[in-house]
Amino acid sequence: MSLLIIGGTGTLGRQIVKKALDEGYQVKCLVRNLRRSVFLKDWGAELVYGDLALPETIPPTLKGVRVIIDASTVRPTDDYNAEKVDWLGKLALLESAKIANVKSFIFFSFLGANKNSTIPLLDLKLRFMQELKESGLQSTVFHCAGFFQGLIEQYALPTLEKQTIWLLNNIAPTPYIDTQDAAQIVIASLNSSGKGQVNYPLIGKQAWSPEEIIQLCERLSGQKAQVSYLPGFVINSLKTILRSLEFTWNIADRLQFSEALQYDTANDIKLLDTNQFNSQQLLSLEQYMQEYFAKILKKLKETTYQQSQQSNDISFL
Repeated sequence: MSLLIIGGTGTLGRQIVKKALDEGYQVKCLVRNLRRSVFLKDWGAELVYGDLALPETIPPTLKGVRVIIDASTVRPTDDYNAEKVDWLGKLALLESAKIANVKSFIFFSFLGANKNSTIPLLDLKLRFMQELKESGLQSTVFHCAGFFQGLIEQYALPTLEKQTIWLLNNIAPTPYIDTQDAAQIVIASLNSSGKGQVNYPLIGKQAWSPEEIIQLCERLSGQKAQVSYLPGFVINSLKTILRSLEFTWNIADRLQFSEALQYDTANDIKLLDTNQFNSQQLLSLEQYMQEYFAKILKKLKETTYQQSQQSNDISFL
């Protein structure tokens, strides 16, 4: 089976590419920058140039493709706004998929997006999901909450480097998942059969609050974290400023995600289909962090030892 994976250089996308190749699938990756994507080629994927912001580049990439896995989204640093990629670009992709007789389409949304339609990017995802549902294609939508990998820069590194961790008030616990486990679930779903659209949660087994994650980092690192809470009016003011400048709209959209983090996702999970692909062997956040801190602390000890040896080797004639 031939897959076209979009967003293959991203945090989740690259793991999906790797897992699909490991499982023996023929994998094409739609990429904008061939040089930056060369590692995907080294893994065994075929790179095809395409850009959702340039709809005319999409049709040639679908030759022989049975399944599209779309893990792409606009980046805060992109020159164009979200609507050009996450709406117009994806509509062009969907129309091209229908013409090319693609069998099924896998898409990724945000857990609780239906409660946060005022956030532009989530509204675009909701609108595209409706288009996908009405397209006649078999489709699977995975609703993501967050990934372990993003917590390293947000919590683990500031704890180790004794930098301030900035938090917002009233952030609900989030059921984060490891991207490798998420990729395994996505690829396992390719073996399912059915018609229409199905919606699955792509989540871990336990929900964690920011405070609980910080406590875990403190325990594993042996260091005390520096935590400060950011008043809501600061975020609102910053969003207003960024929204007033066209080239910072994407950053403003990301800041608005703080509103979505204040919703409890437990009820949203119950409304989705039972995830039959969710393995009981999912990596826990504690296991993931233990492995991370063990590697980092070992590296720090080795560096300290090497520096001490170099100091002892200094002699004066």
